[in-house]
Amino acid sequence: MAAKAKQRGLISKGMLSHGVKLSKGLIPGSVLKCADNTGARVLRLIQVIGYKGRLRRYPKASVGDRITISVRKGVPEMRKKMFQAVIVRQRKPYRRVDGVWIQFEDNAAAIITPDGEMKGSEIRGPVAKEAAERWPRVASAARIIV
Repeated sequence: MAAKAKQRGLISKGMLSHGVKLSKGLIPGSVLKCADNTGARVLRLIQVIGYKGRLRRYPKASVGDRITISVRKGVPEMRKKMFQAVIVRQRKPYRRVDGVWIQFEDNAAAIITPDGEMKGSEIRGPVAKEAAERWPRVASAARIIV
């Protein structure tokens, strides 16, 4: 009963459960573009939130995962600060259930608040369908969903 209530709470905040297995394309230290209009331009992945792995194995993230990032380039108010973000594009190819392989030309993330709200008001460039299904607030801010 408690698990269902927790899931309903997460769904109401705009976070749905993770679907199929995706090829993990990003590790800590990876550099990403900021896909939204918050003022940040270049992000560095610090940590994958909710990653459960083996001892001394690097945590990996893929499209739709929530991550902790550090802003490397952007407006002075955001630089050298840490935020949470959602990965919306990754360069490493991954396979969808229908058999199609998807690959983007860059790694990109959209900055969110700790409770799942978007910090910016729009997302530049395409957003992967997997991220849009898992994060409805990100989907509503996206122009193109691939």
